[in-house]
Amino acid sequence: MTSFSFNGYEIALLVVLAYGLIVYGLYRAGWIGKDRTIALFGPALMIKTRRGRDFIDWVARPRRFWTAASTIGVILAAIAMVGMVILLLIDAVLAFHETAAQAPSVQEALGIPGINPIIPLGYGIVALIIAVVLHELFHGFVARSQKITVKSLGILWCVIPIGAFVEPEEAEMVAAPRIRRDRVAAAGVLANFILAGVLFLLVSAIVAGSVVPNANGVGVVQIFPNSPAQNASLSAGDIITELNGTTVTTNAQLSSALSHAHPGQTVPLQYYSSGLGTTVSTNVTLAPLSAFTNQSSDAKTAFLGVYISFLTPAELQGTLVWPPSTPYGAYQGTINWLVLPIAGLEPVGGSTQSFFHVTGPLAAFGPGSFWIGLNILYWIAWMSLLLGASNALPLIPLDGGLLARDFMAAFASRAKKAWTPERAERFGGTAAIISTFVVLILLAWQFVIPRL
Repeated sequence: MTSFSFNGYEIALLVVLAYGLIVYGLYRAGWIGKDRTIALFGPALMIKTRRGRDFIDWVARPRRFWTAASTIGVILAAIAMVGMVILLLIDAVLAFHETAAQAPSVQEALGIPGINPIIPLGYGIVALIIAVVLHELFHGFVARSQKITVKSLGILWCVIPIGAFVEPEEAEMVAAPRIRRDRVAAAGVLANFILAGVLFLLVSAIVAGSVVPNANGVGVVQIFPNSPAQNASLSAGDIITELNGTTVTTNAQLSSALSHAHPGQTVPLQYYSSGLGTTVSTNVTLAPLSAFTNQSSDAKTAFLGVYISFLTPAELQGTLVWPPSTPYGAYQGTINWLVLPIAGLEPVGGSTQSFFHVTGPLAAFGPGSFWIGLNILYWIAWMSLLLGASNALPLIPLDGGLLARDFMAAFASRAKKAWTPERAERFGGTAAIISTFVVLILLAWQFVIPRL
Protein backbone atom coordinates (compact mmCIF):
# COMPACT_ATOMS: atom_id res chain seq x y z
CA MET A 1 0.00 0.00 0.00
CA THR A 2 1.46 3.37 -1.06
CA SER A 3 1.63 6.14 1.57
CA PHE A 4 1.82 9.83 0.82
CA SER A 5 3.54 12.57 2.78
CA PHE A 6 3.71 16.30 2.22
CA ASN A 7 6.58 18.70 2.80
CA GLY A 8 6.18 22.19 4.28
CA TYR A 9 5.82 23.95 0.91
CA GLU A 10 3.13 21.54 -0.29
CA ILE A 11 1.15 21.95 2.94
CA ALA A 12 1.45 25.73 2.69
CA LEU A 13 0.26 25.62 -0.93
CA LEU A 14 -2.76 23.47 0.02
CA VAL A 15 -3.66 25.85 2.87
CA VAL A 16 -3.43 28.91 0.59
CA LEU A 17 -5.49 27.13 -2.07
CA ALA A 18 -8.16 26.23 0.47
CA TYR A 19 -8.19 29.82 1.72
CA GLY A 20 -8.64 31.10 -1.85
CA LEU A 21 -11.53 28.72 -2.49
CA ILE A 22 -13.26 29.77 0.75
CA VAL A 23 -12.88 33.46 -0.11
CA TYR A 24 -14.21 32.86 -3.61
CA GLY A 25 -17.17 30.94 -2.21
CA LEU A 26 -18.01 33.72 0.24
CA TYR A 27 -17.76 36.29 -2.54
CA ARG A 28 -20.07 34.31 -4.84
CA ALA A 29 -22.55 33.92 -1.98
CA GLY A 30 -22.66 37.70 -1.53
CA TRP A 31 -21.07 37.71 1.92
CA ILE A 32 -18.12 39.83 0.79
CA GLY A 33 -18.58 43.42 -0.41
CA LYS A 34 -17.40 46.98 0.16
CA ASP A 35 -20.32 47.84 2.45
CA ARG A 36 -20.62 44.45 4.13
CA THR A 37 -19.15 43.07 7.32
CA ILE A 38 -16.48 41.28 5.28
CA ALA A 39 -14.60 43.13 2.54
CA LEU A 40 -11.50 42.42 0.48
CA PHE A 41 -8.22 44.26 0.99
CA GLY A 42 -6.00 42.76 -1.68
CA PRO A 43 -5.81 39.04 -0.86
CA ALA A 44 -6.78 39.69 2.78
CA LEU A 45 -10.23 39.74 4.32
CA MET A 46 -11.29 42.81 6.29
CA ILE A 47 -13.64 41.60 9.03
CA LYS A 48 -15.34 44.80 10.17
CA THR A 49 -17.16 45.86 13.30
CA ARG A 50 -18.44 49.11 14.75
CA ARG A 51 -17.64 48.00 18.28
CA GLY A 52 -14.67 49.74 19.83
CA ARG A 53 -15.43 53.15 18.36
CA ASP A 54 -16.41 54.47 21.80
CA PHE A 55 -13.00 53.44 23.10
CA ILE A 56 -11.29 55.28 20.24
CA ASP A 57 -13.41 58.37 20.93
CA TRP A 58 -12.47 58.23 24.62
CA VAL A 59 -8.73 57.95 23.95
CA ALA A 60 -8.91 60.76 21.38
CA ARG A 61 -10.49 63.25 23.82
CA PRO A 62 -7.28 65.20 24.57
CA ARG A 63 -7.35 66.74 21.09
CA ARG A 64 -4.49 69.16 21.67
CA PHE A 65 -2.20 66.32 22.72
CA TRP A 66 -3.03 64.19 19.68
CA THR A 67 -2.76 67.18 17.35
CA ALA A 68 0.70 68.05 18.68
CA ALA A 69 1.87 64.44 18.67
CA SER A 70 0.62 63.74 15.15
CA THR A 71 2.21 66.96 13.86
CA ILE A 72 5.53 65.59 15.13
CA GLY A 73 4.56 62.35 13.41
CA VAL A 74 4.28 64.16 10.06
CA ILE A 75 7.83 65.47 10.51
CA LEU A 76 9.16 62.03 11.49
CA ALA A 77 7.38 60.41 8.55
CA ALA A 78 8.88 62.97 6.16
CA ILE A 79 12.38 62.29 7.53
CA ALA A 80 11.82 58.53 7.28
CA MET A 81 10.53 58.94 3.73
CA VAL A 82 13.68 60.76 2.63
CA GLY A 83 15.88 58.27 4.47
CA MET A 84 14.20 55.25 2.90
CA VAL A 85 14.47 56.71 -0.61
CA ILE A 86 18.18 57.46 -0.06
CA LEU A 87 18.66 53.89 1.19
CA LEU A 88 16.97 52.51 -1.94
CA LEU A 89 19.21 54.68 -4.14
CA ILE A 90 22.32 53.41 -2.34
CA ASP A 91 21.11 49.82 -2.78
CA ALA A 92 20.56 50.52 -6.49
CA VAL A 93 24.17 51.65 -6.89
CA LEU A 94 25.52 48.70 -4.88
CA ALA A 95 23.49 46.31 -7.05
CA PHE A 96 25.87 47.00 -9.96
CA HIS A 97 28.71 45.46 -7.94
CA GLU A 98 26.84 42.39 -6.67
CA THR A 99 26.75 38.92 -8.16
CA ALA A 100 23.60 36.84 -8.47
CA ALA A 101 24.69 34.83 -5.43
CA GLN A 102 25.02 38.02 -3.35
CA ALA A 103 21.66 39.47 -4.40
CA PRO A 104 18.76 39.15 -1.95
CA SER A 105 16.11 36.55 -2.65
CA VAL A 106 12.46 37.36 -3.32
CA GLN A 107 11.58 35.87 0.08
CA GLU A 108 13.86 38.40 1.77
CA ALA A 109 11.90 41.24 0.16
CA LEU A 110 8.74 40.15 1.94
CA GLY A 111 8.51 41.08 5.61
CA ILE A 112 6.27 38.09 6.30
CA PRO A 113 7.19 35.80 9.20
CA GLY A 114 7.97 32.27 8.10
CA ILE A 115 8.41 33.28 4.44
CA ASN A 116 11.24 35.73 5.02
CA PRO A 117 14.14 33.51 6.19
CA ILE A 118 15.34 36.21 8.56
CA ILE A 119 12.06 36.62 10.48
CA PRO A 120 11.15 33.66 12.72
CA LEU A 121 7.54 32.47 12.46
CA GLY A 122 6.51 32.60 16.13
CA TYR A 123 8.26 35.77 17.23
CA GLY A 124 7.52 37.40 13.89
CA ILE A 125 3.76 36.83 13.96
CA VAL A 126 3.41 38.11 17.54
CA ALA A 127 5.53 41.17 16.74
CA LEU A 128 3.74 41.92 13.46
CA ILE A 129 0.26 41.70 14.98
CA ILE A 130 1.16 44.00 17.87
CA ALA A 131 2.90 46.50 15.59
CA VAL A 132 0.00 46.57 13.10
CA VAL A 133 -2.70 46.83 15.79
CA LEU A 134 -1.02 49.83 17.43
CA HIS A 135 -0.35 51.36 14.01
CA GLU A 136 -4.03 51.20 13.12
CA LEU A 137 -5.28 52.32 16.54
CA PHE A 138 -3.18 55.48 16.27
CA HIS A 139 -4.82 56.19 12.91
CA GLY A 140 -8.16 55.99 14.70
CA PHE A 141 -7.12 58.12 17.67
CA VAL A 142 -5.76 60.89 15.47
CA ALA A 143 -8.69 60.70 13.03
CA ARG A 144 -11.16 61.34 15.83
CA SER A 145 -8.97 64.09 17.29
CA GLN A 146 -9.11 65.75 13.86
CA LYS A 147 -12.94 65.35 13.78
CA ILE A 148 -12.89 62.66 11.11
CA THR A 149 -15.36 59.81 11.62
CA VAL A 150 -14.08 56.28 12.18
CA LYS A 151 -16.38 54.17 10.03
CA SER A 152 -15.33 50.74 11.31
CA LEU A 153 -12.47 48.75 12.72
CA GLY A 154 -11.55 45.10 12.80
CA ILE A 155 -8.99 42.49 11.86
CA LEU A 156 -7.21 41.54 8.64
CA TRP A 157 -7.28 37.84 7.86
CA CYS A 158 -5.09 36.23 5.20
CA VAL A 159 -4.97 32.49 5.98
CA ILE A 160 -4.12 33.61 9.54
CA PRO A 161 -4.82 36.90 11.39
CA ILE A 162 -2.16 39.31 10.09
CA GLY A 163 -3.18 42.54 11.79
CA ALA A 164 -5.92 45.06 12.32
CA PHE A 165 -7.35 48.11 10.61
CA VAL A 166 -9.21 51.31 11.38
CA GLU A 167 -11.34 52.65 8.54
CA PRO A 168 -11.87 56.44 8.52
CA GLU A 169 -14.78 57.89 6.58
CA GLU A 170 -13.25 58.31 3.11
CA ALA A 171 -15.34 61.35 2.10
CA GLU A 172 -14.38 63.20 5.28
CA MET A 173 -10.70 62.36 4.74
CA VAL A 174 -10.80 63.80 1.23
CA ALA A 175 -12.69 66.93 2.35
CA ALA A 176 -10.50 67.56 5.41
CA PRO A 177 -7.80 70.26 5.32
CA ARG A 178 -4.50 68.88 4.09
CA ILE A 179 -2.72 69.10 7.44
CA ARG A 180 -5.48 67.18 9.23
CA ARG A 181 -5.45 64.21 6.87
CA ASP A 182 -1.64 64.23 6.92
CA ARG A 183 -1.74 63.93 10.69
CA VAL A 184 -4.01 60.92 10.32
CA ALA A 185 -1.75 59.37 7.66
CA ALA A 186 1.41 59.88 9.73
CA ALA A 187 -0.16 58.57 12.94
CA GLY A 188 0.67 54.94 12.14
CA VAL A 189 4.31 55.72 11.44
CA LEU A 190 4.47 57.70 14.69
CA ALA A 191 2.95 54.77 16.62
CA ASN A 192 5.52 52.31 15.26
CA PHE A 193 8.46 54.57 16.00
CA ILE A 194 7.22 55.22 19.55
CA LEU A 195 6.72 51.49 20.16
CA ALA A 196 10.16 50.67 18.73
CA GLY A 197 11.81 53.34 20.89
CA VAL A 198 10.07 52.32 24.11
CA LEU A 199 10.83 48.63 23.67
CA PHE A 200 14.42 49.36 22.63
CA LEU A 201 14.90 51.14 25.97
CA LEU A 202 13.15 48.29 27.81
CA VAL A 203 15.41 45.68 26.18
CA SER A 204 18.41 47.87 27.01
CA ALA A 205 17.44 48.11 30.68
CA ILE A 206 16.76 44.37 30.99
CA VAL A 207 20.02 43.32 29.31
CA ALA A 208 22.04 45.86 31.32
CA GLY A 209 20.62 44.59 34.59
CA SER A 210 20.33 40.86 33.93
CA VAL A 211 22.61 39.57 31.16
CA VAL A 212 26.29 38.89 31.86
CA PRO A 213 28.76 37.22 29.43
CA ASN A 214 30.28 34.04 30.84
CA ALA A 215 33.74 35.21 29.75
CA ASN A 216 35.41 37.99 27.79
CA GLY A 217 36.39 36.28 24.57
CA VAL A 218 35.22 35.07 21.17
CA GLY A 219 31.98 33.10 20.95
CA VAL A 220 31.92 29.75 19.14
CA VAL A 221 28.70 29.04 17.21
CA GLN A 222 29.72 25.89 15.33
CA ILE A 223 32.54 23.35 15.22
CA PHE A 224 33.97 21.78 12.05
CA PRO A 225 33.74 17.96 12.20
CA ASN A 226 37.07 16.17 12.76
CA SER A 227 38.81 19.50 13.34
CA PRO A 228 41.39 20.45 15.99
CA ALA A 229 38.63 22.29 17.86
CA GLN A 230 36.53 19.12 18.07
CA ASN A 231 39.56 17.15 19.21
CA ALA A 232 40.07 19.73 21.97
CA SER A 233 36.44 19.19 23.11
CA LEU A 234 35.33 22.68 22.07
CA SER A 235 31.60 22.95 21.36
CA ALA A 236 29.08 25.53 20.24
CA GLY A 237 28.38 28.00 23.04
CA ASP A 238 31.96 28.00 24.34
CA ILE A 239 34.03 31.20 24.53
CA ILE A 240 37.69 31.22 23.48
CA THR A 241 39.72 33.49 25.76
CA GLU A 242 43.33 32.66 24.89
CA LEU A 243 45.22 31.00 22.02
CA ASN A 244 48.96 30.44 21.62
CA GLY A 245 49.74 32.73 24.56
CA THR A 246 47.64 35.59 23.14
CA THR A 247 44.64 36.91 25.05
CA VAL A 248 41.62 36.79 22.73
CA THR A 249 38.82 39.30 23.33
CA THR A 250 37.95 40.18 19.72
CA ASN A 251 37.53 38.27 16.48
CA ALA A 252 40.51 40.14 15.02
CA GLN A 253 42.74 38.96 17.87
CA LEU A 254 41.77 35.34 17.25
CA SER A 255 42.61 35.73 13.55
CA SER A 256 45.93 37.34 14.47
CA ALA A 257 46.81 34.53 16.89
CA LEU A 258 46.13 31.94 14.19
CA SER A 259 48.13 33.88 11.61
CA HIS A 260 51.21 33.70 13.85
CA ALA A 261 50.98 29.91 14.14
CA HIS A 262 51.60 27.21 11.54
CA PRO A 263 49.92 23.90 10.68
CA GLY A 264 51.03 21.01 12.87
CA GLN A 265 51.97 23.35 15.73
CA THR A 266 50.66 22.44 19.18
CA VAL A 267 49.58 25.59 21.00
CA PRO A 268 47.96 26.31 24.37
CA LEU A 269 44.22 27.01 24.27
CA GLN A 270 41.99 28.43 26.96
CA TYR A 271 38.21 28.64 26.74
CA TYR A 272 35.10 28.86 28.85
CA SER A 273 33.10 25.66 28.54
CA SER A 274 29.36 26.28 28.58
CA GLY A 275 28.79 22.59 29.28
CA LEU A 276 31.13 22.42 32.26
CA GLY A 277 30.48 25.96 33.47
CA THR A 278 34.17 26.63 34.00
CA THR A 279 37.35 27.70 32.17
CA VAL A 280 39.31 24.90 30.50
CA SER A 281 43.05 25.03 29.68
CA THR A 282 44.37 22.53 27.15
CA ASN A 283 46.67 22.12 24.16
CA VAL A 284 45.51 21.84 20.55
CA THR A 285 47.41 20.80 17.42
CA LEU A 286 46.45 23.07 14.55
CA ALA A 287 45.66 21.58 11.16
CA PRO A 288 46.37 22.94 7.66
CA LEU A 289 43.38 24.78 6.24
CA SER A 290 43.89 22.89 2.96
CA ALA A 291 42.69 19.69 4.66
CA PHE A 292 39.22 21.26 4.84
CA THR A 293 39.15 23.39 1.68
CA ASN A 294 41.11 21.09 -0.67
CA GLN A 295 42.96 24.19 -1.90
CA SER A 296 46.76 23.81 -2.09
CA SER A 297 47.14 27.55 -1.47
CA ASP A 298 45.81 26.99 2.06
CA ALA A 299 48.46 24.43 3.00
CA LYS A 300 50.46 26.91 5.11
CA THR A 301 47.48 28.43 6.91
CA ALA A 302 46.82 27.20 10.45
CA PHE A 303 43.25 26.08 11.08
CA LEU A 304 41.44 25.65 14.41
CA GLY A 305 38.02 24.63 13.08
CA VAL A 306 35.49 27.00 14.59
CA TYR A 307 32.76 29.24 13.26
CA ILE A 308 32.78 32.32 15.46
CA SER A 309 30.01 34.75 16.27
CA PHE A 310 29.72 37.95 14.21
CA LEU A 311 29.94 39.85 17.52
CA THR A 312 31.72 38.63 20.64
CA PRO A 313 29.47 37.96 23.65
CA ALA A 314 30.60 41.25 25.24
CA GLU A 315 29.94 43.14 21.99
CA LEU A 316 26.50 41.54 21.62
CA GLN A 317 25.61 42.46 25.18
CA GLY A 318 26.81 46.03 24.60
CA THR A 319 24.88 46.28 21.32
CA LEU A 320 21.64 45.29 23.04
CA VAL A 321 22.27 47.72 25.90
CA TRP A 322 23.38 50.79 23.93
CA PRO A 323 24.73 50.47 20.35
CA PRO A 324 26.70 53.79 20.36
CA SER A 325 28.72 52.57 23.36
CA THR A 326 30.27 49.65 21.48
CA PRO A 327 33.84 49.87 20.09
CA TYR A 328 32.35 50.14 16.59
CA GLY A 329 30.96 53.64 17.21
CA ALA A 330 27.45 55.05 17.05
CA TYR A 331 26.77 54.44 13.34
CA GLN A 332 28.15 50.90 13.06
CA GLY A 333 26.78 49.99 16.48
CA THR A 334 23.28 50.99 15.36
CA ILE A 335 23.67 49.00 12.13
CA ASN A 336 24.79 46.01 14.21
CA TRP A 337 21.59 46.25 16.30
CA LEU A 338 19.51 46.25 13.13
CA VAL A 339 21.31 43.31 11.49
CA LEU A 340 21.36 40.98 14.50
CA PRO A 341 18.69 38.76 12.84
CA ILE A 342 20.68 38.65 9.58
CA ALA A 343 23.82 37.69 11.51
CA GLY A 344 21.96 34.87 13.29
CA LEU A 345 22.27 36.54 16.70
CA GLU A 346 18.56 37.22 17.22
CA PRO A 347 16.49 35.58 18.49
CA VAL A 348 19.06 34.78 21.17
CA GLY A 349 18.92 31.03 21.56
CA GLY A 350 20.88 27.84 21.25
CA SER A 351 24.63 28.37 21.29
CA THR A 352 24.27 32.16 21.46
CA GLN A 353 22.21 31.88 24.65
CA SER A 354 24.99 29.77 26.17
CA PHE A 355 27.37 32.74 26.00
CA PHE A 356 25.54 34.36 28.92
CA HIS A 357 24.07 33.80 32.35
CA VAL A 358 21.10 35.64 33.80
CA THR A 359 21.41 37.47 37.13
CA GLY A 360 19.24 39.69 39.29
CA PRO A 361 15.51 39.38 40.03
CA LEU A 362 14.63 38.23 36.50
CA ALA A 363 16.80 35.13 36.94
CA ALA A 364 13.87 33.67 38.89
CA PHE A 365 12.00 33.14 35.62
CA GLY A 366 14.65 30.69 34.44
CA PRO A 367 16.80 31.05 31.28
CA GLY A 368 14.14 29.67 28.92
CA SER A 369 11.33 32.05 29.93
CA PHE A 370 13.72 34.99 30.27
CA TRP A 371 15.12 34.69 26.76
CA ILE A 372 11.72 34.08 25.19
CA GLY A 373 10.43 37.27 26.82
CA LEU A 374 13.48 39.29 25.82
CA ASN A 375 13.35 37.99 22.23
CA ILE A 376 9.68 38.95 21.95
CA LEU A 377 10.46 42.50 23.08
CA TYR A 378 13.32 42.80 20.58
CA TRP A 379 11.21 41.48 17.71
CA ILE A 380 8.30 43.78 18.46
CA ALA A 381 10.72 46.72 18.41
CA TRP A 382 12.42 45.45 15.22
CA MET A 383 9.20 44.71 13.33
CA SER A 384 7.63 47.98 14.48
CA LEU A 385 10.61 49.94 13.21
CA LEU A 386 10.47 48.04 9.90
CA LEU A 387 6.72 48.62 9.58
CA GLY A 388 6.98 52.33 10.35
CA ALA A 389 9.87 52.92 7.96
CA SER A 390 8.25 50.88 5.17
CA ASN A 391 4.95 52.73 5.52
CA ALA A 392 6.80 56.04 5.12
CA LEU A 393 7.80 55.13 1.56
CA PRO A 394 6.18 57.44 -1.05
CA LEU A 395 4.28 54.47 -2.41
CA ILE A 396 0.53 54.32 -2.99
CA PRO A 397 -1.45 52.98 -1.06
CA LEU A 398 0.92 53.24 1.93
CA ASP A 399 0.72 56.14 4.37
CA GLY A 400 3.79 57.63 2.73
CA GLY A 401 1.96 57.71 -0.62
CA LEU A 402 -0.77 59.95 0.81
CA LEU A 403 1.82 62.13 2.52
CA ALA A 404 3.90 62.43 -0.68
CA ARG A 405 0.79 63.50 -2.60
CA ASP A 406 -0.04 66.20 -0.06
CA PHE A 407 3.59 67.32 0.28
CA MET A 408 3.82 67.84 -3.48
CA ALA A 409 0.42 69.54 -3.62
CA ALA A 410 1.52 71.92 -0.85
CA PHE A 411 4.78 72.60 -2.71
CA ALA A 412 2.87 73.36 -5.91
CA SER A 413 0.51 75.71 -4.07
CA ARG A 414 3.46 77.74 -2.81
CA ALA A 415 5.56 77.60 -5.99
CA LYS A 416 2.69 78.28 -8.40
CA LYS A 417 0.60 81.01 -6.87
CA ALA A 418 -1.62 81.21 -9.96
CA TRP A 419 -2.67 77.56 -9.73
CA THR A 420 -6.08 76.75 -8.34
CA PRO A 421 -6.26 74.35 -5.35
CA GLU A 422 -7.72 71.70 -7.66
CA ARG A 423 -4.76 71.93 -10.04
CA ALA A 424 -2.30 71.71 -7.15
CA GLU A 425 -4.11 68.59 -5.90
CA ARG A 426 -3.92 67.03 -9.37
CA PHE A 427 -0.20 67.81 -9.49
CA GLY A 428 0.25 66.14 -6.11
CA GLY A 429 -1.67 63.08 -7.27
CA THR A 430 0.43 62.79 -10.42
CA ALA A 431 3.64 63.20 -8.41
CA ALA A 432 2.53 60.45 -6.02
CA ILE A 433 1.88 58.09 -8.94
CA ILE A 434 5.33 58.85 -10.36
CA SER A 435 7.00 58.32 -6.97
CA THR A 436 5.15 55.00 -6.65
CA PHE A 437 6.59 53.76 -9.96
CA VAL A 438 10.07 55.01 -9.03
CA VAL A 439 9.98 53.23 -5.66
CA LEU A 440 8.73 50.00 -7.24
CA ILE A 441 11.54 50.15 -9.80
CA LEU A 442 14.12 50.75 -7.05
CA LEU A 443 12.71 47.86 -5.01
CA ALA A 444 12.91 45.51 -7.99
CA TRP A 445 16.30 46.89 -9.09
CA GLN A 446 18.31 45.26 -6.30
CA PHE A 447 16.88 41.83 -7.19
CA VAL A 448 17.05 42.08 -10.98
CA ILE A 449 20.31 43.89 -11.81
CA PRO A 450 22.73 41.44 -10.12
CA ARG A 451 21.05 38.57 -11.97
CA LEU A 452 21.34 40.08 -15.47
